[in-house]
Amino acid sequence: MRIDIITIFPEMFEGPFTESIIKRAIQKGIVEIHLHNLRDYSNDKHNRVDDYAFSSGAGMVMMIEPVDNCISHLKSERNYDEVIYMSPDGELLTQPLANRMSLYENIIILCGHYKGIDERIREHLITKEISIGDYVLSGGELGAAVLTDSIVRLIPGVLNDETSALSDSFQSGLVSPPVYTRPREYKGWAVPEVLLSGNDKLINDWKLQQAMERTKVRRPEMYEILKKK
Repeated sequence: MRIDIITIFPEMFEGPFTESIIKRAIQKGIVEIHLHNLRDYSNDKHNRVDDYAFSSGAGMVMMIEPVDNCISHLKSERNYDEVIYMSPDGELLTQPLANRMSLYENIIILCGHYKGIDERIREHLITKEISIGDYVLSGGELGAAVLTDSIVRLIPGVLNDETSALSDSFQSGLVSPPVYTRPREYKGWAVPEVLLSGNDKLINDWKLQQAMERTKVRRPEMYEILKKK
């Protein structure tokens, strides 16, 4: 998979993309991540990418020309499954959406800033808008990092144990059950005996029960959907 990220702050990705799972995915050659500084595609002598909004209103707006220049350049070199804009009012990022996107070959992610982007970008250049939650951030970079991580970890060969991703929260419509490791007892707090029994059926039944109970308490809206199936 190739992920091209358009941003005015490429340095913000140095931490998330140079550590842990994404770093290993890049080193294995499974994923390519390319950062594009939007200012490099500006025709303004000062490399400006924003301007005042028409009519009244506070805040600057990202201009269409540099965005179009960048996207057009990338699309001249390869085909893309989606051109994504990280937006508070976009489709909510969910595990099923991440699952589908992990099958893509090439995607572009545009990170907005300031008051937003010229609406014509959304109308004519963007194919999908994604939100990571009902709140507003200073820019789309953090959202793009979250989206990238949620997708990359699902690609075969990225995780050392590929079955790990299949047992994550939300994959089955449930949150994950509790997990434990050594020591068996700490300050009088013991690991549930069933997990030490070696009986796979009992253990799996316990995990399912725990996942159901935890979902009912912590994510009741998900539990209600499961009850209707």
